[in-house]
Amino acid sequence: MIHRDIIAAIATAPGRGGIGVIRISGSQLARFAAGLTPRAPEPRHALLTTFLDAANQPLDHGLLLFFAAPHSYTGEDVLELQGHGGPVVMRQLLQRCLELGARLARPGEFTERAYLNGRMDLAQAEGVADLIEASTALAARAALRSLQGDFSELIQILTNKIVALRTLLEATLDFPEEEVEFLTAGRAQQQLSAVREQLDATLAATRQGSLLREGIQVVLIGEPNVGKSSLLNRLAGEEVAIVTEVPGTTRDAVREQIDIDGLPVHIIDTAGLRETTDAVERIGISRTWAMIEKADLALLVSDVGRENDSANNAIIDRLPAGLARIRVMNKIDMAQRKAAREQIGTEGRVWVSAKTGEGLELLKQAIWDQAGWHPCGEGVFTARTRHIEALQAAQRHLSAAAGVTGRLELYAEELRLAHEALSGITGEYTPDDLLGEIFSKFCIGK
Repeated sequence: MIHRDIIAAIATAPGRGGIGVIRISGSQLARFAAGLTPRAPEPRHALLTTFLDAANQPLDHGLLLFFAAPHSYTGEDVLELQGHGGPVVMRQLLQRCLELGARLARPGEFTERAYLNGRMDLAQAEGVADLIEASTALAARAALRSLQGDFSELIQILTNKIVALRTLLEATLDFPEEEVEFLTAGRAQQQLSAVREQLDATLAATRQGSLLREGIQVVLIGEPNVGKSSLLNRLAGEEVAIVTEVPGTTRDAVREQIDIDGLPVHIIDTAGLRETTDAVERIGISRTWAMIEKADLALLVSDVGRENDSANNAIIDRLPAGLARIRVMNKIDMAQRKAAREQIGTEGRVWVSAKTGEGLELLKQAIWDQAGWHPCGEGVFTARTRHIEALQAAQRHLSAAAGVTGRLELYAEELRLAHEALSGITGEYTPDDLLGEIFSKFCIGK
């Protein structure tokens, strides 16, 4: 699908830099380049040249790279102009490209063209954005694996097995009286069980990939002066929140993203929860409750030995029923207690000292467990909520198929729906409005 129109964009970040890059994609770009430089570019060779304006006056001096279709990022002709990275220079070069007939590229349009031209599937295209946005080193490595096709390969293996099962089933339906063994109920169950088992494993790995990409939203809550800000500073490894002995010091949320062994944790230190007549503090407390509603996990911090006082119990009673929580008993250094972790029913408790850091590793482990995160190395890939939803849909259809193996028409329909759900991950069956939503979140120039 080679597009007739030519798109152009500045591909480097805004501001000043050593170099700046303008990317151009479309058809017949060798002729397009003639309006920019006096020398014709050769495919896949770096040409040191002068970039010219409409009056053949120099705009900049730099490198011109030409990638002829289909051997390029987008699958179309691609030009890259590498000039000096000043905003004025970049704007002048981009304006010259527009004068020559290009239009400004939409966010993500280069990668969208790469997908539409078969250079990558949709899961790989999403890996491009995930790699750019990665907030931890592990997330970056995982996004690169998605871009290289590790996740897509798992989906393709599952899809192939479902297709093979559908092929046998269709043959059984089309030739019911032939003396050829196609698909008996026993073989159907056996093969389906193997596919379901592999799908379950893929879904578990995808949930880890989604956590790695999106992280977990954690709020620090509790009464004033129990050490929430000190705990944030300890987890972050730097002084990001003001710590004093004056109750009510934190009046507005302090947000920090931290890396807990590869898991991105978006942690928010909030105003101490108490009854107050201070108008500003009351606004902060109101915002705290609003953030609690949106959180994935609450760390309820209290002074050791006071975890069951009436104020803490009042906070617990008001927490949303489905919100995961960990009770953090702080200041064990003052109570001469040791760090510990225990599970009381559905509630985890950890004894720590934000001042000395004792018990911090136990708290990290508790956060991992509540998030469903298993510290891992190589092999993990990034994934998105839509991937999980598609796998869950396939899981439901395969479960339904297992219940109707004796009714081949219904069995065939459930397999078809499972196949369609999986194909949506890589983009074989994807609505245009979903494509627009996905690529609109990319940066311009990519």
